[in-house]
Amino acid sequence: MKSELTLEDYLEKLAKFVDNQYGQLVRQQFQNIKGSSELAMLASPTAAELDQLKKAVAIMTKEEKQNPCNLTDEQIQRIASDAGVDPGNFAIFINGYCLQRKRVS
Repeated sequence: MKSELTLEDYLEKLAKFVDNQYGQLVRQQFQNIKGSSELAMLASPTAAELDQLKKAVAIMTKEEKQNPCNLTDEQIQRIASDAGVDPGNFAIFINGYCLQRKRVS
């Protein structure tokens, strides 16, 4: 029986590609005029982005961690605000996690 992917597991999976040279090259291909590439963040997060995601996950309640795919936009924004992290990146992380879980199951 396969165990379910947790948010912590997903963070570890992302951590393997932190500041990866190839990943950063891919991100550069998708940069906007401001130089950001938010949607590619999950392919190769920076160390700062990963730290922000860890902060947000750390303050989540047990219930939020058990059902992150059921979080509303308002809940995601509140968690990000409480953790002092970028709400857009946190939302991308939660959505990426939910897509990964659907892919795995």
